[in-house]
Amino acid sequence: MPLETPLLDLHRASRAEISEYFGTLLPSRFGDFTAEYRAARHAVALADTNFRAFFSFSGPDRQRYLNAVLTSNVRDLKPGQGAIGLLLTPQGHILAEVETFALAERILASSHAMVRERTFSTFDKFIIMDDVALEDMTSSTGTLDLVGPRAAELISELARVDISAFPASAHIEAALGSIPCRIIRHTWIDHPAAMLVVAREQLAALWQELEGPVRAHGGAPAGLEALNSIRLESGTAWFGQDYDERNIPHEAGLELSHISYEKGCYTGQEIVERVRSRGHANRRLTGLQFLAGEPPAPGTKLFFTGNEAGHVTSAAISPLLGRPIGLGYVRREHSSIGTRLDASGTAAEVISLPVLEKNFSG
Repeated sequence: MPLETPLLDLHRASRAEISEYFGTLLPSRFGDFTAEYRAARHAVALADTNFRAFFSFSGPDRQRYLNAVLTSNVRDLKPGQGAIGLLLTPQGHILAEVETFALAERILASSHAMVRERTFSTFDKFIIMDDVALEDMTSSTGTLDLVGPRAAELISELARVDISAFPASAHIEAALGSIPCRIIRHTWIDHPAAMLVVAREQLAALWQELEGPVRAHGGAPAGLEALNSIRLESGTAWFGQDYDERNIPHEAGLELSHISYEKGCYTGQEIVERVRSRGHANRRLTGLQFLAGEPPAPGTKLFFTGNEAGHVTSAAISPLLGRPIGLGYVRREHSSIGTRLDASGTAAEVISLPVLEKNFSG
């Protein structure tokens, strides 16, 4: 059974369409896809992102411990700073994507609720001689995201915080209207965006507090369908969709964004360094466009001159190109830009991502 956003009843009352994303029932559309796409790309969109899990680490060894089990540099984080990384198996496969946020007395970590139990148990298993207290905060924590080029402007007006001056994953405690939350700086199509972490019992109030200002800035609530199209146009891979425990970081293109090479030892490092020294992975997550028909389903096989060359991980309609695009794993020898492939009966082509914005008129 899929998980459910705590705001499910609120969204159903507004007649939103509901679908499963990240193993969680979330809004896919609130109304018109084009309007939601336009809001997220050209103004500001409010998104329900309650597919996340949260863990708290306290105790004097918390930074040293997390630095030893994650690929990111947690050791050097100061309060207000954050980092994105991966939890790997000893064989270098990806168990979870984990973002860590340093606070004065603890570290808050965000992952995905669909792998919550596995992630918690893995963290717990590695705490042996370390003075670290681990707590699962998922049931008491929720998130909303503000994305789009006007997101920073809206947050500045409501919270008097300029997230455009923050580095990636930096965070601050502030009030949006009357509701306290932690504002975390993310990036959305090269613009500052925010993940808002709030006590779960205040999620509905925060949603209602933000909906009016979002519309006043030319935006709207947006479902995951529109956000999915934009993230594919941007070439952004999603955990659980485009990479998981079957993949190593270099295959998924995460070796620059999710790994610190200066931090010292961590679980799975030997494999990461072996692939790095070799200079390539045998297959790579690659941008694709499909030249006819509907977006192919995840898992659709890709062929080159009749021989299997990879498979599709995700696909959606791109308003910028006016055709389906997606991501998929393609063998290195067939991954050059312009290579023609057969997606199990649909013509496909390897493309460079992101797609440049030039064709969408809204």
